[in-house]
Formats: sequence, C-alpha cells, structure tokens
Amino acid sequence: MRKSNYDKFPATAIEGEIWQGWQDIRARLQQHVADNVQERYVIAVECYQGVMEEELATEFAALHDTTFINTQGLLRDEEEIEAMTRPYVTDDRLFGYRSHFSYNDFFNAKALDAFRTTLTHATGCVLVYGHGAAVAVPDADLLVYADMPRWEIQQRYRRHEVKAIGVDNSGEEASRQYKRGYFVDWIVCDNLKRQIIDKVHYWLDTTLPQQPKMITGHTLRSALEKTASGPFRLVPFFDPAPWGGQWMKEVCGLDPEVPNYGWCFDCVPEENSLYLSVNGVRFEIPSQDLVIAQTRRLLGPAVEARFGVDFPIRFDFLDTMGGGNLSLQVHPTTQYIRDTFGMIYTQDESYYLLDAEEGATVFLGLKPGVDSQEMVSALEAAQEPGGNFDALRFVNQWPAAKHDHFLIPAGTIHCSGAGAMVLEISATPSIFTFKLWDWGRLGLDGRPRPINIKHGSHVIQWERDTDYAKARLVHQVVPVAEGDGWREERTGLHENEFIETRRHWFSKPVTHHTNGGVNVLNVVEGDELIVESPTHAFEPFVVHYAETFVVPAAAETYTIRPYGASVGKECGTIKAYVRFRE
Repeated sequence: MRKSNYDKFPATAIEGEIWQGWQDIRARLQQHVADNVQERYVIAVECYQGVMEEELATEFAALHDTTFINTQGLLRDEEEIEAMTRPYVTDDRLFGYRSHFSYNDFFNAKALDAFRTTLTHATGCVLVYGHGAAVAVPDADLLVYADMPRWEIQQRYRRHEVKAIGVDNSGEEASRQYKRGYFVDWIVCDNLKRQIIDKVHYWLDTTLPQQPKMITGHTLRSALEKTASGPFRLVPFFDPAPWGGQWMKEVCGLDPEVPNYGWCFDCVPEENSLYLSVNGVRFEIPSQDLVIAQTRRLLGPAVEARFGVDFPIRFDFLDTMGGGNLSLQVHPTTQYIRDTFGMIYTQDESYYLLDAEEGATVFLGLKPGVDSQEMVSALEAAQEPGGNFDALRFVNQWPAAKHDHFLIPAGTIHCSGAGAMVLEISATPSIFTFKLWDWGRLGLDGRPRPINIKHGSHVIQWERDTDYAKARLVHQVVPVAEGDGWREERTGLHENEFIETRRHWFSKPVTHHTNGGVNVLNVVEGDELIVESPTHAFEPFVVHYAETFVVPAAAETYTIRPYGASVGKECGTIKAYVRFRE
C-alpha cells in the first residue's frame, strides 16, 4: 500500500452569495419581505425528504410578523397514504416496486382547496413549509428549497430521526425506511425538483444540524453549469461491512480506529453529494441536482435519450483485503427487474482489481453440469440452523491479481473473495443484489442479512459455466491502439452490457474524446495525474491514485498526463462510457 493523497473533500469553486447560520438566513428573508411592500407576501420552503422539519419550524418561527403553515396539515391521513403506497413499498424487507406518484397524490384535495382559498384573504407575510410547499403555493413570491443528500438521509434513518412523506416510519429498521425512500419518496421529491430547479430563489443546505447555509438559486445554477463543463469528482463516502477490509484505511486516509471499511461509493450520483466551495465556504448538495439541472451537457444527447435523467454508470470500491468473502450473489436480468420491481434497466457489473493479496480470488460462474434444483435445494438447506453451503462444489473460484478485470453480466453468480480491492464498475440500480449464501455470518447489526434465494433462482443463467466464464468473462483484454508513450486496451464489458471500458497505460499525454457521452474514470496506477483541455474549455484538473472522476459529455476532447511525482513513470486509468456503436 502507499501513503494517502486521496482527496475526500473535492469541490467545485464558485463565487456567489452565501449566508451562514439561521440568524443571517432569517435576516435575508426578512429583508425580502421589507423590500417588497405589499398586502401579502408568501414564502414557500420546499423540503426534500429527510430534512429536519422541526429545526426549520423552530428557526423560522423567529421571523417577525409571519404566519406559519406546515404542509403536513394538508396531506391525506397517514392511513390513506399507507394504503396508497403499500403496493409499492410491499412487505419485503429490502425490495419494493418503483412508484409513479406526485405530491398531488399525497395532498387532501379538500384541505388544499380550503387552504388556497384562505390564503387569498391573508395579509402580511405567510411562510408555507414542508413537503409539497411549492405545489401548495405555486405562485409564491419567494421559493426556498431545503435540500438533503441521500447519504445523510441514510444516516438519519439509522438514527431514527426522520419521517417519510405523510407517514411516520421513523421507528422502522433502516432498510425499510430506505426502501420507502427509494421506491416512493425520493421519486416524488425528484419529480418536483426537476420542475422547479430553475425557479428557486434560494437553496438551503441543512446537512449539518444547526449549521445551515443558504445560497441564491443563481449561484447554485451557475455552479452546476460550471461543474458540467469539465472534470469533477463527487464526495466519496465510506461504510463498514461484515466482510470489510483494511486497504482503504491507509490509501484513502480513513479513521484507523474503525474496525473495517467495506464500501466506498465515489461515483453514484443518486446517492453521493456534490460539494460547492462558495467563496471558500463548503456547501453540500445531492449530486443528483447536477444530473437534473445539466442533463444533456453532463450525459450527452444520446445517453439522455436512452436513460433520461438517470446517470447510468456507477463506480464504487469493495475492500476485502484483510477481510472476508462478499456474499455469494446474483443480479436480476432486465426482464425480471422490469416485471418484478418496475425498473427499466438492471445492474450489470464488473470487478476491476485495484489491488490484491497473494491468493486472492473471485467467485464467478457455475461449475460444469450443475443441476439447478440440486443447487437451489442446497442453498435453502444452508439457511437452516447449523447449515452450510459447499460453494466450491457449484461455483468457480478464479485466481485474482492486481489489474485483472472480471465481467459480470446480470444473471451470473459471483462474489469477490477475501484479499481483493475491487473497483466495481456497474450500471446504476443499486439495491438489487440477491444474496444466495452469506457464509453463515451475521450482519453488523448482529442479525442475519436477508437472503433472496427465491428471487435468485429465477434469474441465475445456468449455462454460464466454467467454459463460458473463461471465454467471455475473465481477463478479456484486447489491444486497441498505441502511440508515443501510451497504449489503449479494451477490458470489457460483456456483449450483454451497455457499458464499455478502456484502460490506458501512459507516461506521456494521452488524448481522450467523450464522443458526445459522459466518461467516468479511475486512476488505477500513478500518484497524480492532470486532466486538461486542448482548447482551454475547462481549468486543469488534478486527480490522484484511486480517485474516480467524471468528464461530462460537454468537455468533448481532453488529455491526461502524469503530473507531480508521477512524471516520467507509467500511469494507468480505466474509463467507462455507454456503448452505442464501435
């Protein structure tokens, strides 16, 4: 392992207006009211799910001569919302069905009509806050958006601090709260955000309790436009796992006192944050805001046409160095994920080995002649107390070394073995992993993790055996091109997958083209690189070993070369993009 220079706090620098602390924020809003002398002045404060509405209510109550209305009183009864959302939330511990709701489905129509009638006769300053505030008062004089990154929402789920839209599910286990957010609430919030992001006057960051920050909508939109013009990084987050390892602690500079870190999500825009450095002050927003506001410039027209506002490529780390095997698992096929969960595409993926201990392995594909019924029966029997599953009887175990690349199209049984540092390159759907066997261990909460043999048995592609894996999934490296001081290789992915990956080795500058689509890259070798625009379309961007970075489609042509301590040495990147034609 090497000394860490991994940047855990990347940010887009922007000049703009920013206010810190509730006192300054209230003063700014109060000034708006004073500057607009009229009989009635309406402020709408729209809230993403997971915002601490109690904090907003307490702090806004200090505004002078203001009437406060919480939209909670305009929603349908909790029992009605539960009944409406039940088919999508389901009783499953992990999985639901993608919903189609908007805020209008959550409002009590009579209560909303009565509120709007009353509002027409109101005088003075009226502040309406909560879920759907922008829908309740679409013609508000001032629109404020209280946003919340999904990783912070997940921490609040774990601490049982927040409620769902119209439903108090704060007492449920975190996985069930997450499920409702994923399949219902976040869809509702994002649908509204897309409609109003260009209209919002002020954007509010309450990620840190009692430490709010506010910027103008203009500042936010300028920052997102700048971010979509050149290379950028999302804010990585790290989490322990039952199988977690020790590699990321040193290489990414993490807390050595934590027992392990299994996960790092460093390019999952649906869940990562984006930091803006506004006049040197850090301001946190969900990175999904960038996808929503700058879809075409970020993704490119062809990717947008296929995926809409879904960022389709995901990079994350799985650290088992000094840890254990991941669960033996399989991901749903496209048809199964559509029919069963309402998702439009599935989680094809691959394992790129950033590093590996001697003896590291990857489980991938079935042994020849495996009988499906026999294997499913063996998996089910292993769930009984004291049960065990003989994985090597049914599943291939391949030796894994640094820079190996294993391709895992949906329906292929797989898992990383112990001793591997995996850069997982995959399609974005993030929770659809069917665990088949978890090696008899417990989760970090002391409970068995959910096993999904029934789902898994419906999607395992039984023909993907040893010969298939060897011919199509293991070490599929093909030279593509070379030049002065560089060479390019195709490392995958499988023909069934929409993601293409290219690896570049270089000691001199190498030129890349986005070809109208978003590129996602990771530094797989070299301490430091610099990304530049031959036309000076964006500022030079420095990246370090193991960092994932995004190059928007709008950047068009860019170069990467060794920088700093890496000058004169051979460096490497792995690049992923959506495959349309070759």
